[in-house]
Amino acid sequence: MKVHLIKWKSIELFVERHARAKPSIEKFKTSIKSADWAVINDIKQTFGSVDIIDNDRVIFNIGGNNYRLICSCWFGPTMVHLYVKWIGTHAEYTKLCNQSLQYTIDDFS
Repeated sequence: MKVHLIKWKSIELFVERHARAKPSIEKFKTSIKSADWAVINDIKQTFGSVDIIDNDRVIFNIGGNNYRLICSCWFGPTMVHLYVKWIGTHAEYTKLCNQSLQYTIDDFS
């Protein structure tokens, strides 16, 4: 199924503050547009370094692990919906993990 990324604007705002992330984010966007997933484990075929931390939450390593993107995903009948929950640098992600917030954070609701 095709993938619909919800809250793309949140990613664009992040890129405005972190211009070095732009090429990696564009590569991520291209990969999402051509993705064809049926189940959550299919995401690993597109993004080998993705971490699936819950039944519906995935963490994308972007830009050689310089940036992290947390999304929840829902597999609908005709499309996969990715909801941006958080995006930040690897250092910011480490702080998030130290507080175990990667499972619940929702900065972009």
